[in-house]
Amino acid sequence: MPFIEVIDENKAEGKLKEVYVEIISSRGKLSNIMAIHSLLPDTMIKHMDLYKSIMFGKSNLSRELKEMIAVVVSKANNCDYCINHHAEALNFYWKDDKRLQQFIDDFCSIPIDDKLRILLRYAELLTINPVQIDQSFIDEIKTFGWSDEDILLTNLIASYFNFVNRIALGLGVEFSEEEVKGYKY
Repeated sequence: MPFIEVIDENKAEGKLKEVYVEIISSRGKLSNIMAIHSLLPDTMIKHMDLYKSIMFGKSNLSRELKEMIAVVVSKANNCDYCINHHAEALNFYWKDDKRLQQFIDDFCSIPIDDKLRILLRYAELLTINPVQIDQSFIDEIKTFGWSDEDILLTNLIASYFNFVNRIALGLGVEFSEEEVKGYKY
């Protein structure tokens, strides 16, 4: 149960109802992480806009990689809500429960390309100890062929999930097996 009041979509009126309808039409359903904003619908709109921009916008980072970053950050923060949501999204691409669980347990334990691994290491370090990131680490990322734009987007995705993890953890946002399924990927 969330720690604060959440207005159910069946009881939403006015601006909140409009926002709920917009989110449901674009994502397939309303997630609890969006519903937690129900007392401030304008923040819900801005939150969704940022999410769609970084997770669905055109870039050199695949949707799969973006979901990998989300899981790595959420695991580092012990945010079960986001781990489960984004593991579900990642498995949309992988369709391999065993590989997915290994990745969640330790992303370094599965075989993945070093070019992807370096961005995942960056996202994890940005989450657990960002002061350790320096120019030499960014330069190392670039040796794998990633551009400044790719690094910026990785930073934004990792930062976004740190933000969302704190919303989920700090406000008691819960999930169920049904709630994590059925979104548009």
